[in-house]
Parts: sequence; C-alpha cells; structure tokens
Amino acid sequence: MKLEGLRVLDLSLFLPGPYLSMMMADHGATVIKLEPPGEGDPGRHIGLTQDGHTVFFRNTNRGKQSISLDLKHPLGREALGRIAETVDVFIEAFRPGVAARLGCDWETLSARNPRLVYCSISAWGQDGPYRDVPAHDLACEAMAGVVSVNLGNDGEPVLPHVPVADLGASAMALSGILMALLRRERTGRGDRLDISMHDVTLAWTPNVLGPVFAEQRQPVVKHERTWGGGAFYRIYRTRDDRHVVLAGQEPKFVRRLLGELGREDLVPLCERGPGPHQAPVVEFLSGWFATRTQAEWVEWFRGRDLCFAPVKTLREAFDDPHAAARGMRLVDDHGREHIGVPIRFMEEPGRPEFRLPALGEHTETLLAEAGYEAQEIAALRAAGVC
Repeated sequence: MKLEGLRVLDLSLFLPGPYLSMMMADHGATVIKLEPPGEGDPGRHIGLTQDGHTVFFRNTNRGKQSISLDLKHPLGREALGRIAETVDVFIEAFRPGVAARLGCDWETLSARNPRLVYCSISAWGQDGPYRDVPAHDLACEAMAGVVSVNLGNDGEPVLPHVPVADLGASAMALSGILMALLRRERTGRGDRLDISMHDVTLAWTPNVLGPVFAEQRQPVVKHERTWGGGAFYRIYRTRDDRHVVLAGQEPKFVRRLLGELGREDLVPLCERGPGPHQAPVVEFLSGWFATRTQAEWVEWFRGRDLCFAPVKTLREAFDDPHAAARGMRLVDDHGREHIGVPIRFMEEPGRPEFRLPALGEHTETLLAEAGYEAQEIAALRAAGVC
C-alpha cells in the first residue's frame, strides 16, 4: 500500500484529525493514537454503540494503535517525545499554545526529529485575532459565511448537515502532509503545517463568490445558480411526498427536457441564467413532478441523458448498488458496517483494517519500541502516567 512503512502519531480527538489519520491507516500507515487516560477520545462515547464501540469511533479510528499517556505529567511528556522520535508524521488539534505547554510543540519535537512532518489542525489557525477562541465546525462555518447562505424555506439560516469545516480540514491536511513528505525526500527535512478549519471553509466557496467579489454584496440565495435560482438545479416534490432533483443547467439538458415535454417556449428563460425570471419554469416543473411518485420518476428518467437524481435517505444511499460497486459500504466479518475508502488507486488500493483499539491497548508495546525498559514502563504505570 502507498503509505506502508510510514509512522504517524496522532494526538487529535473528535473528527478532523482522527478522520485524517484513518485515511492514512487505510493506505498502510501505522497510526499511533494517543489518548488521555480515563475516557480517551470523546468519539468513543458519541452516538449509538454497537459491539462495544460507537459507530462514530468505528468510522474514524479503525486500524489504529492506541496509547494512553498523561501529558500533564513530566514523565508522560518525555514518553511522548521519545515516541515522536520514531515517527514520520505528528498530528495535533489543540488550541494554539496548548502543545507548547505539553512539551509537544513543533520547535520541541522537530529538534528531536528533524525529519518530522508536524500538522496542527485548529479552528482559526496558529495566528490571527481569533486564534484563542474556542470553536467547533459550526462556528467556523458561521464565521466563513456558509451558514448565512444555508437557508430554509422560511429564509432563516439552518444548521449545516455535513461538517464541511471538519472534513475539509481533514482533506486539506492530508494533501499538505503528502506534499511535505514528498519535499522531505528531496531535502531530508520535515515541515510544519498550520491548517485552519475556517481557512478551509472560506477556500471551499469559489463557485458562489460572484456577487461577493464582483459586486461586494451578499448573494440573494434564492436567485443564485447553485442554490435554487435556476429551474434545472433545484429540488422538486413528488406525488408521494418524496423528492427528486434536477442538477444540470447546461443548455443541452434544458432543451432536451423541455423539448420532450413540449415546452420549448420556456427555454429562453433558462438561457438567461438564474434568477426570478425562471419562476414560470419552476412552476411548470413543480406541477409536472407532482404527478408521479419518486420511484416512477426514476424509471421515467432511466436512459435519458439528463442530470436527474432521487433524493435518497442515508440508509438508501449506503444500500445503493453503485455505493456497493464502488466499495463505499463495507461489512466486516461480524456484520458491522463501515464507510469505504474514497481514495482509490489502480495499484496498491487501500485495505482498511476493521479492528478497533481498546483505550491504551498498545501502550506497553509502543513504549518498548521507543526504547523503554520493562522497569521504566512499570514506573510510568506506578506514577499514573499510563
């Protein structure tokens, strides 16, 4: 596998960092998950539990090793430093300044391991006016303007249903880590990444910034191309109170469907671009979609070269034959379901290991690998460090 032989030490909790390091584990990296003693990663306790582990934890931490150390204790900090000497990548998601207090900041660890690629993930980044403000995904999306355009039918903002800031940070961090590792092959030296969830969310808005950058104004959401201002990029209700979408506004799709329905007269309205002038097209298509059930529309559109899709539930989405064919719903030997591997290679594909670590399960083994003798490990346990 692509990352076989790579060692990763991950101190992060919850979602962005753990999902990042799980992607690396899926492709062969050895990932050491360092958890605080006692409760461990909060993800172990969030949401529904199945066979002793939450579904959340299962889909962010498979295939890792777990070590438990008290980093508030000097001996715990030293143990972390010695393990950091043995790894290629270090991931932390503390608020800025915390890593320094715990003796695991970039300056300290890179002095011990100059080849280390050190990745910090935080809400606002390591500098700037907000760097010390506590935040999770929702606050970052709110400050990045995304919540302001995520509106319900009443025009009020609604909670984003996908953690864009969290998982966007995971993806950007993975990209940055791989860049740094490539550069290390040429220079022999590691580097430090500063990944901000807020930065990432801002960066994921290029297709909606026309009014913002060109006219210095907030978009009128209901008139914009991406948010329902076009009849051919919109959600429609079906006769059975389910929903379908049209999701392609190219002229060829507009002409093809409206021509087949005998409404060529509406084509010019769509060709003028998104906006309130498309209301007659929306009204016509809304009435048309209301005449059949979602399943009937799926059959009607089958084989037609049009951008159409039914709105599936999450259960339906993971049960879909295409998701199965692409390996995005995996089932282990115990019948437990897992999210598949989205990064696909023709050669050396990812091979997720479904086993989940117990809290601190690999502590003694990893300390021994870092050079600790048995009596030293016993002393750490006696001191309550691990």
